[in-house]
Amino acid sequence: MAALTVAQALAHILAGVSPLPAQSVPLVQAAGRILAADLHARLTQPPFDASAMDGYAVRASDVASLPARLQVIGEAAAGRGFGGEISVGEAVRIFTGAPVPTGADAIVIQENTRAIAGNMIDVCDGQPDHAHIRPRGGDFTNGDRLLEAGRILDARALTLAAAGGHAALDVRRRPVVAIIATGDELVPPGQAPGPDQIVSSNPVGLAAMLQAFGAEPRVIGIARDTMDDLLAKLEAAADADIIVTTGGASVGDHDLVRPALAQLGVTLDFWKLAMRPGKPMLFGRRAGQSYLGLPGNPVSALITCRVFVVPLVAALLGRPATALAALTAPATVPLEANGPRQHYMRACLNALADGGLAVTPMPNQDSSLLTPMAAADCLLMRPANAPAVPAGTRVPVLRLDF
Repeated sequence: MAALTVAQALAHILAGVSPLPAQSVPLVQAAGRILAADLHARLTQPPFDASAMDGYAVRASDVASLPARLQVIGEAAAGRGFGGEISVGEAVRIFTGAPVPTGADAIVIQENTRAIAGNMIDVCDGQPDHAHIRPRGGDFTNGDRLLEAGRILDARALTLAAAGGHAALDVRRRPVVAIIATGDELVPPGQAPGPDQIVSSNPVGLAAMLQAFGAEPRVIGIARDTMDDLLAKLEAAADADIIVTTGGASVGDHDLVRPALAQLGVTLDFWKLAMRPGKPMLFGRRAGQSYLGLPGNPVSALITCRVFVVPLVAALLGRPATALAALTAPATVPLEANGPRQHYMRACLNALADGGLAVTPMPNQDSSLLTPMAAADCLLMRPANAPAVPAGTRVPVLRLDF
């Protein structure tokens, strides 16, 4: 088959994907989760007209001309309102957050008053300010939509949900992504490699990226270059929503991923991509489960995960595609013409004096190098057959962080 473009491959991967079911979790366990449905207020906030300042609740007409002398008939504090009603010539001592007493329509701040004997005050300066009263429902009212489905439940969203009367929230179940490294040459991190061996770094990096984007990663282990071991690892991941393998997706004698998936009944959709780095990659489905065979090269694995697996996770979470869309930024250096494969260059975003961002590609784009990848915070995207462009040209940029 002909190599697919990145856009075509992503469309194949996302075709027919529906958000996972919702589950209810306590508010204190909802941080970082994705809201499954619009959230509406169950109460009104503030629930009453409340004072925004320490001072005195008064009738504005009583202090229209200064100085004015008023009788203090009680006190209103947060959680302990004044039960009576203010009449002509009266005031109630009030503190921030307290309900404004019936009959009062303004607050005189404490600094503009002077206490005198007999529970009297003189209002000496300033004017009563209606802005010092927070009106009932000034933030939201019962039934208002507070948060939209697909919102990441960060500290701000959770604070609003709590204030709106919710103790639990419906969130999307986290997509389970099983990660399997393949190859006799691999040893786990921390183990000294033997002759002709290297450390298996892919599962660690992929798990961290996928967890940051809302998935529940499960590292299955390293599948050796035998069909039995690879099939056993794939069977161990049978309950995952997505299975990701790294390495073994090409057509060499030791590349067993394609025949193993075929033996399990997985229908392969594509296995050639017009992309660099990341050309040896495959995708298939079986019974609603997605299989992605990523390259064994760690840089290529991370980039293809960000480009393809992360959007799939987002779709399963019901997140809007705009949340992962590329931005554009001016390149700080000239860019050479690109070849027939879409190129994802490791790069860094730099703040400009006007508050905007510029992008600088790493000087060495060798896909075997992990240090430039670790230093990068974005991918500068060069379309297939893009012409050379001068510095200052705006180019698409894909962030690597959440």
